[in-house]
Amino acid sequence: MKPIKSEPSTAPLSTAAQYILLALAGKDLHGYGIVQEVLQLSGGNYGVGPGTLYDNLKKLMNAGLVVDAPRAESNDKEDDRRFYRITPNGRKILATEIARLENLVAAHSRLRRPRNA
Repeated sequence: MKPIKSEPSTAPLSTAAQYILLALAGKDLHGYGIVQEVLQLSGGNYGVGPGTLYDNLKKLMNAGLVVDAPRAESNDKEDDRRFYRITPNGRKILATEIARLENLVAAHSRLRRPRNA
């Protein structure tokens, strides 16, 4: 079994941070868009409230995993919302987290196989 490589300051991530990065992996989103995407990705089984969302976004931005997304100028008030974008390092950390979770699921599957006595 291969040892798991991780970045101590960013992995393992909280469930909220995992879902936020996963939501941003598809496209730039504003806060409410992230909330909606997390609900969709989790099949409605996990949600983030505003406090959890913005606390995690702040941590992810401080870690360099998420940045503000540049937006086109517009007179529409809807376009005044702040959008977020996953960084290349954020994608790397997300991939590391996914691999870590896949290893966990594989280990669980091995334990559940019947053993020959």
